[in-house]
Amino acid sequence: MQSAQLLSITTFVYLAASFLYIAILVFGTKNKTLGLTATLVTMGGLLLSTMGIIIRWHEAYKLDFGYYAPFSNMYESLVFFAWCIALTYLVLEYLYKNQTLGAFAMPFAFLSQALAEYWPQWDQQLKPLMPALQSNWLIAHVIASFVGYAAFAIAFGVAVMYLTKARNVEKSGQPEGTGVFASLPPLKTIDEVIYKTILFGFLWFTVGGLIFGAIWANSAWGTYWSWDPKETWSLITWFVYAATLHVRYTRGWTGKKIAWLAVLGFASTLFTYYGVNFLLSGLHSYA
Repeated sequence: MQSAQLLSITTFVYLAASFLYIAILVFGTKNKTLGLTATLVTMGGLLLSTMGIIIRWHEAYKLDFGYYAPFSNMYESLVFFAWCIALTYLVLEYLYKNQTLGAFAMPFAFLSQALAEYWPQWDQQLKPLMPALQSNWLIAHVIASFVGYAAFAIAFGVAVMYLTKARNVEKSGQPEGTGVFASLPPLKTIDEVIYKTILFGFLWFTVGGLIFGAIWANSAWGTYWSWDPKETWSLITWFVYAATLHVRYTRGWTGKKIAWLAVLGFASTLFTYYGVNFLLSGLHSYA
């Protein structure tokens, strides 16, 4: 089976996982069969995506492209973004033992995979890499950056969870809210997930997006920093999350304030990842 077929199937598996987790949110977490099915479907999607990425790598090798890494264009990066989200979510599910988080995380994996597969603008054909991309630093830079992006995406989803539950709690006067909101984790737990997910993503993004990126830039372009739009927006995004962690440590900010900063941070992340490539020209325009 070719990589394109496996990655196409992955889209529908992530869609199924998203619906299953939304069903858990709506109908509650007492149905163990539904919960186990959602986890197994997500793991199946992650396995299919892993196989698709590896086979695409092997297909490039058979075409005698020489050095190749399957993270080199928007199509491949979106596939890898979805892979990182699914993996990060499964780790969170294991740590927190609450599957309602999946309703706010797995739809992002599906959207990223679907955007990769069906947005007509992306070229899915394998092509030899330009010289600037033929570097092991590309692999380190992209992998670490997208682990950070995935954590920021999940932090955004969980922040939306916090804000909607907090609103319901305020309106209902019930400490855990009413309806589906009552099945969500306590606000204190959701706040902790937001904070730890941002911290995790911040560490990966700092190392991968900024440090590894600067080393790769020096190797490819002869300078560590050139104020390229992607670099500038990466720095802006870094400052947003650095400020978020700073005010939490020094001012004790929690709850809604941190949730809104997670929303702001993800908006900056999206523009860094997607908007810069199409609205601002620069050295990263191929990415």
